[in-house]
Amino acid sequence: MAASPQNEQQPSVLLFFLNGSSKTLQLYSYWRSTCSFRVRIGLNLKGIAYEYKPINLLKGEQFCPEYEKVNPIKYVPSLVDGDLVLSDSFAILLYLDEKYPQRPLLPADLRLKSLHIQVASIVSSSIQPLHNLYVTRFIEEKVSTEEMFSWVQYHIGKGFRAIEKLLNGVSGKYATGDDVYLADLFLAPEIGAAITRFKVDMSQFPLLTRFYEAYKEHPDFQAAEPAMQPDCVKP
Repeated sequence: MAASPQNEQQPSVLLFFLNGSSKTLQLYSYWRSTCSFRVRIGLNLKGIAYEYKPINLLKGEQFCPEYEKVNPIKYVPSLVDGDLVLSDSFAILLYLDEKYPQRPLLPADLRLKSLHIQVASIVSSSIQPLHNLYVTRFIEEKVSTEEMFSWVQYHIGKGFRAIEKLLNGVSGKYATGDDVYLADLFLAPEIGAAITRFKVDMSQFPLLTRFYEAYKEHPDFQAAEPAMQPDCVKP
């Protein structure tokens, strides 16, 4: 996650007591976080209102003692629903799909459902953790920025090649047809980061490139875009 200009004004962290009194979902998010982006798309698709709680990762607000009470692992996103706190994007999306069954995030067909879970798992377990802020900063500090980009591009490429093989023959406008489901929520932010932050050559990945063009035209994806978030730092 690239650093933003130090002189930019950004919202301070907004925290609250977990007393179960609020009826509105609260999403602790950072505008550039791909994990937060996934959840924002899911909330939009389901038409669920929520309160946006910005956590500035570059300022280290995730390490505040108050936020540690919300999320002991000190990552974003975190979703608070009354006295229930969820702190993993995959868990959050599965919870939302159970509690708010309108506009399902998984298809009924078992084979397609398994594909969506598999693709989402590849992104969340085998790609994104290898380029999160902590990893990229560590490589830059210990080795170099050039080596950091090489590392990230290698691991994104490895994951993307696997996903292209999995979805070849079943895809349509989106991952498994003409309806948006779980894999799409994980792919859109990851492809966006690959292009805008890590300069991955997407000509190697025609399926993912095609999906991404469709995602950019979808209103629920557009509203979840980093640039549309209240804590976005404009260039």
